[in-house]
Amino acid sequence: MSYFRVTLVRSAIGLPRRTTDVLKALGLKKRMATVFHPVTPSVAGQIMKVKELVDVREVDRRLTKQEVHMERKPDPGYYIEQTSGAEWKAKRSQ
Repeated sequence: MSYFRVTLVRSAIGLPRRTTDVLKALGLKKRMATVFHPVTPSVAGQIMKVKELVDVREVDRRLTKQEVHMERKPDPGYYIEQTSGAEWKAKRSQ
């Protein structure tokens, strides 16, 4: 089964109540929030009403909250091979 991965990219502040109600129906409350919905014509229609505010991708399965978080987490740019405390103990024991 396929799913829509819907992420709210732009805020709905100042938009008509109808638009904010569609976002609430989709389960989107905060910016950068992600929800998964099965691919159905009714969900596709709701997404089309707010297409300027959301980012939509079709995925094979729902991701857990932690999987979504790990996708967004940037690469630290460095990796720790050995801590300085371990080096100090190794030098001291020689």
